[in-house]
Amino acid sequence: MPTTTLKIEGMTCDHCAHTVQKALSAVPGVQRAEVSLALDQATVQSEGPLDFKAVAEIVGDEGYKASLA
Repeated sequence: MPTTTLKIEGMTCDHCAHTVQKALSAVPGVQRAEVSLALDQATVQSEGPLDFKAVAEIVGDEGYKASLA
């Protein structure tokens, strides 16, 4: 299962991290998403190659910015 680490910008609290985790979990193909507020990053495990465009869009829709770490 491929794992991708993302830098997440704009998180300021645990609620933010939970929102990002929920959004990432909704991306097709994502099996597991863990978000670290302290590190400003997310670790995503997916069935195959991660569709970064879909990830960036759904995270952006929640008010945050995702980039490849």
